Amino acid sequence: MRIVGGKFKGKKLVIPEDTHVRPTSDRAREALFNILGHDSKMRGANGPLPRDAIVLDAFAGTGALGLEALSRGAAHVTFLDNRAESLKLVEQNVKNMSARNCMDILRRDATKPGKPGRPYDLIFMDPPYSENLAAPTLSALEENGWLKPEAIVVIEVAAKENVDIPSEFRLLKDRKYGAARLIFLRANSDQYVGTSRTDPE
Repeated sequence: MRIVGGKFKGKKLVIPEDTHVRPTSDRAREALFNILGHDSKMRGANGPLPRDAIVLDAFAGTGALGLEALSRGAAHVTFLDNRAESLKLVEQNVKNMSARNCMDILRRDATKPGKPGRPYDLIFMDPPYSENLAAPTLSALEENGWLKPEAIVVIEVAAKENVDIPSEFRLLKDRKYGAARLIFLRANSDQYVGTSRTDPE
């Protein structure tokens, strides 16, 4: 596995020897960032995401998504995971990218994240497949103040996995890439109250 774009492009990622951590494939990761970078519905305050964004990588695993965001211009990334083994992988990959000064690593359960130091522009969620953790994590992050108004959330789940999207979010895009399904959401702001949560293609 490698970083597929940006200033760290081509750098190898340390991957786990066990099967508990399931890194996002290079193909799915490239598709994810192409969508963020080119879809006008997902632009941040300073242009295409993740440029200058404050990013949360929940269920961080190897840290591949957060490091890809840093490579492509994110201002800061927080890696969140509750497994010591995963956080060691993140630490090693961050060290290999020389990116320690623009990131934080937190050992927390994403479904019970507590309060953040600040809200985030862009959130990646890659929970274990078929454990139904996406919806409760979305609700927990929203309720505890982790999201800026209109923050973008990208969730990776199994291709056939159902996700009940809380009413606080609107669906922007839903795509499948092999065994993975990528769901792009925007946190609702007042202007979206009472409107459909699905944009037309």
